[in-house]
Amino acid sequence: MKVLIDTSIWSEALRRKDKRNSSITNSITNLIKNGQIVMIGPIRQEILSGIKDFKQFEILRNILRSFRDYPIKEIDYEKAAEYYNICNKAGIHGSNTDFLICAVAIENNFQIFTLDKDFHNFSSVIPINLFAN
Repeated sequence: MKVLIDTSIWSEALRRKDKRNSSITNSITNLIKNGQIVMIGPIRQEILSGIKDFKQFEILRNILRSFRDYPIKEIDYEKAAEYYNICNKAGIHGSNTDFLICAVAIENNFQIFTLDKDFHNFSSVIPINLFAN
């Protein structure tokens, strides 16, 4: 099964100087070896945003270029808005990017690998499949 890796995981693996969380690094390594990683443009943008050192930006950009962006379709944006509305009605809040991640994952039967607790809340009302690390 393909796995859509959220920004929180990429940040943990790529941007942190302290890489003590070897289970995340091991999981990403295995997913890469098995060709299971899915990248989308909004996650790529989040990862690269806010990097003050241009050399570090270039290094991360070049690493991420190994992963082509999965195409996001019109229906994905529509579903993201629908999931936003469903969750909001249930008192569960998240970002537009988070709901786009959910929509792409649901529509394509991808798992979501994240450290963001919001996704656990979303899973109580929309059918996302979270990757178990």
